[in-house]
Amino acid sequence: MMALEPHGTDVWVGAGPRYPWGGLYGGQIVAQGLRAGTFTVDADFRVHSLHAYFIRSGDHTEPIRFEVDRVRNGRSFLTRRVTARQSVGVILEMTASYQLDEDAPEVQTATIPATKAPEDLDDDTWGSLFERRTAHRRRGEVSGWLRVVAEIGDDDPVLQACALAYLSDDMPTEAVVSLHPDANPEKPFEDQFMSASLDHAIYFHRPVHADEWNLQTFTCHGLMSSRGVSVGYVFTRDGTHVATVVQEVLLRKLRRLPR
Repeated sequence: MMALEPHGTDVWVGAGPRYPWGGLYGGQIVAQGLRAGTFTVDADFRVHSLHAYFIRSGDHTEPIRFEVDRVRNGRSFLTRRVTARQSVGVILEMTASYQLDEDAPEVQTATIPATKAPEDLDDDTWGSLFERRTAHRRRGEVSGWLRVVAEIGDDDPVLQACALAYLSDDMPTEAVVSLHPDANPEKPFEDQFMSASLDHAIYFHRPVHADEWNLQTFTCHGLMSSRGVSVGYVFTRDGTHVATVVQEVLLRKLRRLPR
């Protein structure tokens, strides 16, 4: 999936599998877009944030064209804009920013919640590329351990960041759904609601190892006009806060067609 093929100057082409709900998975497009943007960046620069808008649903039967615009090359920061296209038009617009690491104070205020280890939790993975163990669900909150199946190792920090981008689109919707007053926790949410990711942001605070277990905790901070904002923290096992994720989700009750 991440082996994008060059297709001209600052253009790469990728593809993706069909997912259980049909179409493409947003985390895949964000991960591939980050990979394409990073191809144009010197290895000394590390991605520190990305902001993406999901414009249209993707089609798993078509290739995806990633066009990279080198917006700015500074001495300590670089900016890239990535546009993902298919025959229907643009499916994603993303901006990523990269920074040279600086010697500066580090202060962490986020704390990892108490939870069972992933080995002590049931597997509720829905895909073949990663593993998931849900730790808890409460109204407006969800947390779980996630890791990609493939071993990446320490030699490819870019692919580790892309893997976290892939995983980061999995749990935000569940926090939003659980806050809806009409949600029935005993039924699958896809039988109750239509949902779609509208936009997605990741702040990479520290180097990540997405092929190891990381705890993701998401809280929905409110519903308005069929939209909910989900804010999440990503922690390593030892409690190090490695990333923050923010996603806005569109959530509408399914309409029952007349018989």
